Amino acid sequence: MRDSRSALPQALRPQYDCRMVTTASAYEEPELTVPVQLCGPDGRLNRAAVGWSRRPLHVCNLPASLGRKKKWNYWAVNNNEILFSATIADIDIAQTAGVYTFERSTHRHIDKSVVRPAGTIVMPEGVHGDIVIDHPRLRVALTDDGAGTRIRASAEDFGGMRLEADIVVARPVGHETLNVVIPWTDRQFQYTSKQNTLPARGWLQLGEERFEFSESSYGCLDYGRGVWPEHTVWNWGAASGVQGGRTIGLNLGGQWTDGTGMNENGICVDGRLTKIHEDLVFTYDRTAMMKPWRVRTAVTDIVDLTFEPEYERIAESGNAERYMNVHQMFGRYSGSVTTEAGERIRLRDLFGWIEDQDARW
Repeated sequence: MRDSRSALPQALRPQYDCRMVTTASAYEEPELTVPVQLCGPDGRLNRAAVGWSRRPLHVCNLPASLGRKKKWNYWAVNNNEILFSATIADIDIAQTAGVYTFERSTHRHIDKSVVRPAGTIVMPEGVHGDIVIDHPRLRVALTDDGAGTRIRASAEDFGGMRLEADIVVARPVGHETLNVVIPWTDRQFQYTSKQNTLPARGWLQLGEERFEFSESSYGCLDYGRGVWPEHTVWNWGAASGVQGGRTIGLNLGGQWTDGTGMNENGICVDGRLTKIHEDLVFTYDRTAMMKPWRVRTAVTDIVDLTFEPEYERIAESGNAERYMNVHQMFGRYSGSVTTEAGERIRLRDLFGWIEDQDARW
């Protein structure tokens, strides 16, 4: 697996319509308040696990016998100047580690990933746990100290420079997160924990340049464990930052959850989660993704946002039978979101990202 702007010949790349709009509905989603196992004794989805919670409650006890398992811990840490991301993933046939950086002022983007054989490491069944991939070309360590996650990465050749990163993302007491089970079927399902606006402190060294993460720096976690369909298309948008003295986090998802009765949509304001019980409509031009995107709730105006891209990160890997195509846009959210208490919050130029991903895996 590799990241490249030309990994797939044009003839093998999926052909898209010019516009993509998700289906729309609003519905009831059960809120869970006690710990629960994701799978039953037979390895199928435990239906009692279907729902959402304000803190991680699921034990992701995926049996080894299940096929098509996908597991990952994706971290992004950003302030208004730079974004750093580190990921460790297990896609059943291989395990990977990757890091990338994006500087807003220069649009400098650097990406690096490595592959290890399946079974090299064990992915934890819960959100909090230690994972390390140590490869000659890249080392990524995600370790838990009880109050947060320490992210460390190093590489001798990262875009022709040495990379070192050491960042601690805190887990404030009482901070609410978005935790959801998506039930495609009893044999295909996904648990995701989306955590944003987590205070981050630390540093990133790129050659002779040093970048500090201190005030107004935030970590975002995308934790996933599940059994996926062979082919999936999804949108994901996220952001963390300060607007009008309020700390605002966005988690916006679409396509992959449509028709399941559950979604991954929520906003976090000053550590308090508002779960959005509606699908989102993503409107954008797949032939020109640098044009503005529109994201809005399907039934109400709880979410009404415009995303203006600044840069398009393209990651393509695979072949006609197995591939992953990612178009991740870095840019700014403007518009409004409304909390469960009815407070309407205006956003202007909130830095974040939004993506279109197509995977046959």
